[in-house]
Order: sequence, then structure tokens, then C-alpha cells
Amino acid sequence: MVRVLRAYGIRDARVLAAMGRIPREAFIPEGVCVDDVYGDHPLPIGHGQTISQPYIVAYMTELVEAAPGRKILEIGTGSGYQAAVLAELGASVFSLEMVPELVKHARAVLQARGYAVTVRLGDGYEGWPEEAPFDAIIGTCAADEIPITLCRQLVIGGQLVLPIGGVDQQRIVIIRRDVTGFTRTEDLPVRFVPMVHAGHRGTGRG
Repeated sequence: MVRVLRAYGIRDARVLAAMGRIPREAFIPEGVCVDDVYGDHPLPIGHGQTISQPYIVAYMTELVEAAPGRKILEIGTGSGYQAAVLAELGASVFSLEMVPELVKHARAVLQARGYAVTVRLGDGYEGWPEEAPFDAIIGTCAADEIPITLCRQLVIGGQLVLPIGGVDQQRIVIIRRDVTGFTRTEDLPVRFVPMVHAGHRGTGRG
């Protein structure tokens, strides 16, 4: 898997090493059958959710610059895999998930592997104001538009990395906050499950 990521252009040696250390299969919930755990494709985790393909996990991890001392909010815990990669790189990770069963699974697997990630059931559109501000926010589900609530939970100099768009057309969008406001950059085309408000199911991926 790491050789493929390097061939696809992932250059951050820390990200490659972290993903090489984390057993992807450990994050598959019990009872979910998958093939080719280390192939560069999403993996099902039940509840209509998936673990994102390794390249996207690595690429978005590079974008949020996960490192010791960085406080990162993840929208869509899913299996806990993306959170584990961020924590493996030393970041302080807070993660929101809308599917109760996945919250329980992610908490258990992250704790079992020694990652001090704080996971809670919550609406990704609202963020985590009690813990804000964050150095970075990463979304593993797609919103129709950038939630301004999340942008306001960034530190000055922080960035939000979030898939934006409908089911048929999405792109990773990077929002950077500076002293004058926010700047927006559109990046790779992607396909993620939708990010939904409380009262609906299915914000989790990762």
C-alpha cells in the first residue's frame, strides 16, 4: 500500500510511515466482510459507510499538516481509521460521528490501539464549539456548501479541508483563515457519502 501511495505522489515521509504502521483491517467492524484490505479503494464498514481509499486518506492528511501540537477536528469518524492516522502523527484529535454504532466501534478500536482520540455523537455541521478553536478541520463526508460554523472554529492560520458537492460532482475544498477572513481553493475531484444534519443517518466515513 505504501509503495502505491508513493507512486501516486504522496511525498510526506511521516504520513507514509504512519499509514504503514496502522493495520487497516483492525478498523473493519466485526461481521463486515471485505476483500483486498490494502487495495487503493474504499472499504465497507456497515451502515452505508466506508473507509476512504488509502490515497485520499494520505492526501487529506498531508493537507491538514497533522503533527504534534496540532489540534484537529474530524467530521465523520466512521471506523476511526482517519482519526488513527492523524493521532499516529501526534495530533490532538476530536472526532464527530452521527451513527451511534460507529461511535461505539471507533471508540473501542482507537482505545484498543492506544490512540487518545476524543469521539462523540454529534452533528458535523455544528462542529465542536466547546473545543474550538482548531488548527485544522478535516471532513470525511461531503457537504453541499462550506458550513460557515466550521470556518469560524478555525484558528487564524488554520485550514478546513472538506469535500463539497452533490453525489455526482464533488471536489475537495480548502478554506484557509487569516486575519482578513477566509480564502477558498478547489482541489481534487472525489466521491464521499453526504454530510447530514442531526436527525438523519450517515455522516461517517474514515
